[in-house]
This record gives sequence, structure tokens and C-alpha cells, in this order.
Amino acid sequence: MNVLINAVLLGVGATIFMDVYALIIKKFWNIPSLDYRIVGRWIGHFKNGTFSHPNIIQATPIPGEKALGWLAHYSIGIAFAYILLLLWGQGWLVHPTAFPAIFIGLATTLAPWFMMQPAFGFGIAASKLPNPHIARLRSLQAHLIYGIGLYMSGVLISILFK
Repeated sequence: MNVLINAVLLGVGATIFMDVYALIIKKFWNIPSLDYRIVGRWIGHFKNGTFSHPNIIQATPIPGEKALGWLAHYSIGIAFAYILLLLWGQGWLVHPTAFPAIFIGLATTLAPWFMMQPAFGFGIAASKLPNPHIARLRSLQAHLIYGIGLYMSGVLISILFK
């Protein structure tokens, strides 16, 4: 199968897994996940040449920011799945193993820590937030779950397309 199609299937599956996990921890432990509206707001301001904010929460809302944020969330999930397939090859989908998926999942934590959170005005690795260690742990946890989702999606794809 084409690597792009595989990346879409893998990335969407892993991102859905991540989102279902977020719903579960919200429902049972009242732990909120990232509000993807702020991702949409951040991206929406790119057209004005604004790539970072003192505080993204206080930035001017963008029409359609929620939809844009969710689209970005799934697109990013697909992009990271594509990276997994580039690094380990499409053969990984024939016999998926946990290490590459978990490695990519955890490595994706670098994006929020060193790109998104600073651009949101939250500092490197959420250093400007009131409880940065909790924000860091939640980022690691969410991205570990994404990695597990990559593995589970890879297993499902390998079963379905044998």
C-alpha cells in the first residue's frame, strides 16, 4: 500500500486512540486535555505574521479556530505516523513492534515543549505555567498514549491488510 495512505490510517488511528484516552480521563478523573481551539487560534494568526503570543488564551479569537485546531491535531498525528514509516519502513506495518511506536510517540513531546508551548506564551516545556511539572507530565502521558495508539493501529492495519 502507498506510504501516504498507510500514514493516514496509522496517524488517524493513533490520534483517535489518544482522543478516546483523553475523554476517559476527563470523564473519570476530570483531567482536561488541550483545548484544540488554542491550536487553531495560534495557526489562524499565522496569516498575520504572528507566530508567538505573550498568552494565546488572551489573543484575539479566530473564526473557525476550533475546527482548524482539530484539523491540525489530526494532520500532525498523520505527519508523525509518516515519520515512523519513513524511519522504520513500511515493513513495520507487516510486523509492528512496540518500540518504534512508543519512541515516536514520546519523541513527539518535543513539539509542544519546544515549539507550541513557547509560541503560546507558556514558556519552554510549560515553564511559565503555574504547575509546569504537571503540564510536562500530561504532555508526556498524552504522547505516550499516542505512541501506544500507533502500535495498536499498526497491529490492526497488519491484521486487516494481510
